[in-house]
Amino acid sequence: MKKILVTGSLGQIGSELVTHMRKIYGDSNVIATDIKVPENNEVVNGGPFEALDVLDANKMAEVAKKHNVDTIIHLAALLSAVAEAKPVLAWQINMGGLFNALEVARELNCKFFTPSSIGAFGCDTPKDNTPQDTIQRPGTMYGVTKVSGELLCDYYFKKFGVDTRGVRFPGLISYVAPPGGGTTDYAVDIYYKALQEGKYTSFIGEGTYMDMMYMPDALNAIVTLLEADPSKLKHRNAFNITAMSFEPSQIAEEIKKHIPEFKMSYDVDPIRQAIADSWPNSIDCTAAREEWGFNAKYDLPSMSKDMLDKLKIKLQIK
Repeated sequence: MKKILVTGSLGQIGSELVTHMRKIYGDSNVIATDIKVPENNEVVNGGPFEALDVLDANKMAEVAKKHNVDTIIHLAALLSAVAEAKPVLAWQINMGGLFNALEVARELNCKFFTPSSIGAFGCDTPKDNTPQDTIQRPGTMYGVTKVSGELLCDYYFKKFGVDTRGVRFPGLISYVAPPGGGTTDYAVDIYYKALQEGKYTSFIGEGTYMDMMYMPDALNAIVTLLEADPSKLKHRNAFNITAMSFEPSQIAEEIKKHIPEFKMSYDVDPIRQAIADSWPNSIDCTAAREEWGFNAKYDLPSMSKDMLDKLKIKLQIK
């Protein structure tokens, strides 16, 4: 990889991935794009940045050609809860943007990465240790777009030879970007509220297990997969990856080890709870380990300590 174009660069993943990859490949070699252009932003000011609506196919091709990119990382999408509230817009952005990005990759012979999600699974999927290859019948628009995206990437690889790659991300936890409308966002917000208020009201019910991952592991997974030997990738797209699986009371208990007075209550959001109930309790990431050496470093205790330490600095809490 020499020149990398990233769409959705100001979202939860992109805002950290761009900075991470600029440290690896050089500031000038990672071109960040997003539909919005805020001032005094590290991603915008730290290297090349272009305003881009991913539904504008001509502009996307123009930007890619201008910077002579050889790799496209397509992150722009509406997340689960937002997509369910705005299903038509979610289809337009999640699928229309992906199609445009794949077309640019095909035209310019670019390596291509886009993330899928555990949202691509549904109620008929095995709930525990969900296999890499299994039934996928999601009940949300977000999930529908993710399954469709997995199939579309497979098609572009088989039909046109585009070097497509991707993972199914679990819930991602980070101290850098604020929650962005995902069902797993309670596992981000709880750390903020623990430090700021000493309490948290969970919109996900007790006993609801979901797979999660700390952002540093997610960033490393993207780079590792993109650098992997293509001859070893049997699945290529939508690899299951995970680092931990927990339910709300477990993360609360971990926080109490650092903030003993922390208290948690529940006020379940039926929409997000229904989404969570349709997802697996835990997934099997054997294929990712065997085909490209995936390995997560953080578990719940180590992630919780780092999150709280970093957020104290960010929020200026002593």
